[in-house]
Amino acid sequence: MTNPLLQLKNQGQSVWYDNIDRAQLASGQFKKMLDEDGVVGVTANPTIFEKSISAGHAYDQQITELVKEGKSTNEIYEAVVISDIRTVADLLRPTYDSTEGKDGYVSLEVSPELAHDTQGTINEAERFWKLVDRPNLMIKIPATPEGIPAIYETLRKGINVNITLIFSLNSYRDVTDAYLRALEDRNGEGEDISTLASVASFFVSRVDTLVDKLLDDKIKATSDTAEQQKLKGLQGKAAIANARLVYQEFERIFSTPRFESLKHAGAHVQRPLWASTSTKNPAYRDVLYAEELVGPDTVDTMPLETIVNFRDHGKVRHSIEDDIDGAKATLDALENQGISYQQVTQQLQDEGVKKFADSFHQLFAGIESKRQAIAGQVAH
Repeated sequence: MTNPLLQLKNQGQSVWYDNIDRAQLASGQFKKMLDEDGVVGVTANPTIFEKSISAGHAYDQQITELVKEGKSTNEIYEAVVISDIRTVADLLRPTYDSTEGKDGYVSLEVSPELAHDTQGTINEAERFWKLVDRPNLMIKIPATPEGIPAIYETLRKGINVNITLIFSLNSYRDVTDAYLRALEDRNGEGEDISTLASVASFFVSRVDTLVDKLLDDKIKATSDTAEQQKLKGLQGKAAIANARLVYQEFERIFSTPRFESLKHAGAHVQRPLWASTSTKNPAYRDVLYAEELVGPDTVDTMPLETIVNFRDHGKVRHSIEDDIDGAKATLDALENQGISYQQVTQQLQDEGVKKFADSFHQLFAGIESKRQAIAGQVAH
């Protein structure tokens, strides 16, 4: 039987792996996913690194050596993370070369502490770009109001950017505009734009998690059976509707004369990347979001569980443009029920920044406790 993950490529979708784990790198499990599952990119964030570093012992030897060298917690974090990012970048380099820079990227996030600091984000992006020193690196920057000018400036400097924590259509439009302005300014200055790459990471399942909860509250608040059924009928619909409308916007923006002139100069489209595509609600199909958002010029970044499930029973079809009128109707129906699109998407972005910042703090606390324990052993 053909691996469904490999069939996604025929639909124009790239599969990226939403995880970096040194144990998987060492065991060959990661290489196997590249060879057998058609994985052509990798994303990482503080939550992922926090789990990898805290959970096992794959990092203990390097951390021990760094502690002996008297490195601080921050220096240990950067050394460990940059080592992994470079390893993954080098494993993905053949893909980067063979796809002429379309795929083969690994993403590294700037500190979530900088989500509302434009200049700090720009400085950190430049520093990481130089430190990692790989052409197939993407720097992850969140699409906060302060992040948008940082995204523009980082791209203008010729640094690849993965824009993260996008939840709304307006935020997506701001992101694409920053990309196009950066391309226009580079092109106007005679700089090469053919090697500049960017993806717009649009978060999916978290939308349903929040909207379903708000619908649950409304279902509990009414005794009208017909109304309850109407509300239940909207559950599990918002996330896919939202992403499908973003894809419509992607197709519109990247077929305008504005982009066409840049395309002639070698520019690539900024692909939508579907993030948070694991199914959080056990009542829904475990590959729901992966199956319903398949289409050309898209990326799906999947955690291991989703990769395993999709490999086993994923069904592949061009689904991203299914029932666009229904998608609009779903979001309109939610507004009519008093569930504000603007409030939901803003809350999700705020929570996303906070979650990443919390993971960052946990990660540093985990490294610090390992550092102290090792320092104590070394002292004896």
